Amino acid sequence: MSGKYAQPERRPAVVTGASSGIGAATALALAAAGFPVALGARRTDRCEEVAAQVRAEGGEAVVHALDLTDDASVATFAEKVAADLGDVEVVVSNAGAVAPGTVHEVDTERFSRELDLNIVGAHRLVRAFVPGMVERRRGDLVFVSSDVAVRARPFMSSYAAGKWGLEGLAHAMQMELEGTGVRASIVRPGPTWSEMGSDWDVDEAAFVLGQWERFGQARHPHFLKPTAVADAITTVVSAPRGVHLNLIEVSPEAPLSDPEDR
Repeated sequence: MSGKYAQPERRPAVVTGASSGIGAATALALAAAGFPVALGARRTDRCEEVAAQVRAEGGEAVVHALDLTDDASVATFAEKVAADLGDVEVVVSNAGAVAPGTVHEVDTERFSRELDLNIVGAHRLVRAFVPGMVERRRGDLVFVSSDVAVRARPFMSSYAAGKWGLEGLAHAMQMELEGTGVRASIVRPGPTWSEMGSDWDVDEAAFVLGQWERFGQARHPHFLKPTAVADAITTVVSAPRGVHLNLIEVSPEAPLSDPEDR
């Protein structure tokens, strides 16, 4: 590979939604792979715990408050990260939220607020970091999606619409960025253990999971660990120049069955 396509030795990475779950696991995985990491979320205390673990293991990490629904917060975050780590080479757009609800019963303000985080928030991140990547002719942008983007699950309010929209944005960007040296990729996890949904009412959660089974969307009980998704993200951004892992779908393997039951 010619020098034109070389990667710098130091590749600072931003991870949003880094206070727990997939985001926290991704920050740890990237740091272990040698990426300096900037953790962004509203819960900076939780991010500091992750950053402390990174530093204890010899990595480099900084933490700054980030609210993806606020233009000024995103702009300030980007400025602080650049001041701390230099030009950002990798952005992992992971922040999101999911809440139970029937689409026609959820009030429009809540529906709009959820979409603002899941889609518009990702665009705010794009506006803050991608122009610099295009100017430098290199960079990686990873959108953490969900299997609901291709297999919608019911009674999750705006979540399916948000992830469908997010992937539409990502696919359009893949075409728009062609030839710029910037790679936009989608990592699409299946059911994953995380704090998302942990604040649901127990009865509501049981109802939603029951409906997944009703519509054939709970083929088995296994969920992914966040580290599985984090490893996939790290693989995507670690690919050599000239290789674009544009879509990775990560699903939990079903439990082993007895051959006699097949």
